[in-house]
Amino acid sequence: MMMAKKQDVRAPTYNLVVVGLSGTEKEKGQCGVGKSCLCNRFVRPSADDFYLDHTSVLSTSDFGGRVVNNDHFLFWGEVGRALEEGLECRLHVVEQTEFIDDQTFQPHRSTALQPYIKRAASTKLASAEKLMYFCTDQLGLEQDFEQKQMPEGKLQVDGFLLCVDVSRGMNRSFDDQMKFVTNLYTQLGKTKKPVVLALTKCDEGVERYIKDSHTFALAKKNVQVVETSARSNVNVELAFLTLAQLIDKSRGKSKIIPYFEALKQQSQQIASAKDRYEWLISRIVKSHNETWPNISRRMNTSSEYKEYVFLEGTAKAKKLFQQHVYRLKQEHIERRRKTYLSVLPQALGSLAPHLDEIDHLSWSGVQKVMEAKRDFSHWFVVLEDTPWEDTAHIDNMEDERIPSDLLETPAAEFVFEAHLEHLRNERRRAEMRQEFKAKLNSSPFVTAGRPWEEARSFIMNEDFYHWLEEPEYLDIYNRHQKEIIDRAKEDFQELLLEYSELFYELEVDAKPSKEKMGAIQEVLGEEQRFKALQKLQAERDALVLKHIHFVYHPTKETCPSSPHCVDSKIEQLLASHFPTRYPSFDSKCHAGDVRADRFNLVILGKDGLARELANEIRALCTNDDRYVLDGKMYELALRPIEGNVRLPVNSFHTPTFAPHGCLCLYNSKESLSYVAESVEKVRESTLGRRDARLAQLPTSLLLVTKRGVGSVGDIGGETALSLIAQGQQVAGKLQCSFLDPASPGIGYGRNVNEKQINQVLRGLLDSRRSAGHGGHGNNSSPPLPPLPPGARDPPQHSPEADLRIVMCLMCGDSYDVDQLLSPFLLPQHCRPAAVSCGGGGGGGASVLLELSVGGQRQCVELSLLSYHSSFSLRKSRLVHGYIAVYSARRRASLETLCAFLCEVQDIIPVQLLAVGETQAELAECDAAREQLAQGEELAHEIEGRFGTAVCGPGGAVGGGCTASSSCSPS
Repeated sequence: MMMAKKQDVRAPTYNLVVVGLSGTEKEKGQCGVGKSCLCNRFVRPSADDFYLDHTSVLSTSDFGGRVVNNDHFLFWGEVGRALEEGLECRLHVVEQTEFIDDQTFQPHRSTALQPYIKRAASTKLASAEKLMYFCTDQLGLEQDFEQKQMPEGKLQVDGFLLCVDVSRGMNRSFDDQMKFVTNLYTQLGKTKKPVVLALTKCDEGVERYIKDSHTFALAKKNVQVVETSARSNVNVELAFLTLAQLIDKSRGKSKIIPYFEALKQQSQQIASAKDRYEWLISRIVKSHNETWPNISRRMNTSSEYKEYVFLEGTAKAKKLFQQHVYRLKQEHIERRRKTYLSVLPQALGSLAPHLDEIDHLSWSGVQKVMEAKRDFSHWFVVLEDTPWEDTAHIDNMEDERIPSDLLETPAAEFVFEAHLEHLRNERRRAEMRQEFKAKLNSSPFVTAGRPWEEARSFIMNEDFYHWLEEPEYLDIYNRHQKEIIDRAKEDFQELLLEYSELFYELEVDAKPSKEKMGAIQEVLGEEQRFKALQKLQAERDALVLKHIHFVYHPTKETCPSSPHCVDSKIEQLLASHFPTRYPSFDSKCHAGDVRADRFNLVILGKDGLARELANEIRALCTNDDRYVLDGKMYELALRPIEGNVRLPVNSFHTPTFAPHGCLCLYNSKESLSYVAESVEKVRESTLGRRDARLAQLPTSLLLVTKRGVGSVGDIGGETALSLIAQGQQVAGKLQCSFLDPASPGIGYGRNVNEKQINQVLRGLLDSRRSAGHGGHGNNSSPPLPPLPPGARDPPQHSPEADLRIVMCLMCGDSYDVDQLLSPFLLPQHCRPAAVSCGGGGGGGASVLLELSVGGQRQCVELSLLSYHSSFSLRKSRLVHGYIAVYSARRRASLETLCAFLCEVQDIIPVQLLAVGETQAELAECDAAREQLAQGEELAHEIEGRFGTAVCGPGGAVGGGCTASSSCSPS
């Protein structure tokens, strides 16, 4: 039963005729009522197949062609549609019109000579071999289009679609149209066929016309009315399907949707399809160089593309593609523009860096200046075509040069204005920085060591405060502080030298008493150069201690004038005069200036002992943490350890520190036990290792005295002896050396003295030499060198000399030492003596002079030394006389001389020599004249000689000499 029913079901075919006002222009106006567009949109709904222009004015040949076929109707073809119930039907669409002769502008004569109203209501249509109509362009070119004939050349009409144009037609009265429609409807009614009233051109509809049309339909027994727009494709489908359902009453009535509601649905459908299509374009099209033919082929199978083309057409799809490509191009151009503009400041900085060059020029003038620069082509490219956005340069990513025509844009001029403003601001900031520096230099409030937080308040109201940023202030202030601190330290060092007698009154290595130290502080405290370091008391105290160390242990390296110590200058001068006799002063005696050998020393102690000793040893070092041992310079690296040695933080060996030795400190039973246990733990940790250096690490054990005293007796009688005995026992068990405790009066304010430190370091040198000069694999520190030659044997005087004279010179004096000494080094009476390199005196050298003295030819040994070297040698050598040289305008030079003479025996003759750089300095400078008078008075007081000399740009010139005694041996 079900199978039979399914076999009987066939898709019905309905023949629909579209009618409406037709005729000449006088009858229908300048345009038709939209019958052809309605048929076109229904039969071929794709936007690409829709044509707005369908003319009814034809030539005789076109009228007689197979498409029109001498008829006044068009066969639009056959379409299939699904009704609301889901069943399909076939629809043949015919348009009844009236074709006008393009010559006579009257209706063409056809086989049917009836008027349009009667002909349009015909229910039977016949036309043999009539072809389906597409568009006006088809006429005369039928072979270029699909040729499909009207079925069997005849049709039986099933219903009519009556069109009423509700737009404001040109040269046509709506009332006249309605009269025509009324007559036509009356004629159609006689056929008993269903009629649907289709209101066309509702997108341009007049509200009154639409209302009148609905009134007309109500008067005609509720004729179905559908508001349509073929242009907008609104309700076209609904109009035809409504008629089809009226023909087959069994299918029920269609729901009529008002135009604006249908338009809204159609617009939403189009908008949704457009969004999907644009998404497709954005996913596929990434370059602005893509072409439509290539992209359309790639999108041809995409549903998003097909849907949008169906609704809106290929032209609009292409337009959206072009808009997208244009947008990509603009974005690309904008990126390039931003890149060019970001590089432009660099180009301006390179080609126009100076404000004076461009400040008075216009932007166009600046461009000419840049074009004349040699590097213009490095930054810019001159294109043949302009503007640059339309040239191939935008796609040349390898060429990052700026198109020159970009400079003509307001954006480029804006960048130039910013560059100009930057240069002006930089100049202004430079002026403000100079003003700030001048303010710092002139302000008595800004002193050495004063923090920025205290100093900033004095500039708050200044103009430059609003121009400079905080980091700039800090940088300038910190650099200024460094300058004034360095200057204050230099001035304070000079002050210490001016008070030389306060320091040289003590015996070498003697311990100054606390009372003496207090006296030194009291004397210096009245000096402004002492007060200048008030904010830096720790550094000031360090300078005092370092100066005391220099006084007791003077060397070229610890000299305040290092590396310009006068001993070094003398050595270089002798090497230049006697290159064969003094070939190695620089290479051997000053090896420490180039490269210092290194000691890595572990200091093991408890309860602060290790840290305190490390600080004391550092105080004995030079400014760059170097230590002088037997006249040779060593770099000293210390690692104090006071905790559990098995923890990584307390390890003897680190990736950057490989120890050469260990100094163990104790001052109680507890600290001695800590040291012994720690050393044993370190040695146990290296058992079985291939690298067992720590097990054989040279180790020394030292009992330290009460802090700040330095005497064994301060520990306590029986306690001290007990600790010493216990220490010796532990040293024997650990197989390490035991150092004697510090003796009374040795080392001011310290737990140990330099003698003990030197003993430890010499022990390290000896152990390294005995181990084969220290070649131990991956040691992070260089091996220790052997002791320098002559380090333990001070130089002896030349046995062939008859007289031994010492000339003392002050380090840091500004006169020309070479000019002063040149007369003594003339080859006709001067020859070199034995070289003294790195001896106990710390430097200097001697020459032998063949002179006539008292009518006899005698050999005179002249030792050329700094004052600090002379201090070291004044009691170790037999000297027949001194030549004490000082700068006529430097107080420290004269004061050091005075301090030196305090230690010279009265019976030894002394020649004082005041040296100036110019004769005018000696004659006109108040300070120089005062020091000349003091020197002459001092010479008279010690019954010595006094003289002056000029050693400057004009050469060495001798001055007057007064004598109170001869420079001959007593």
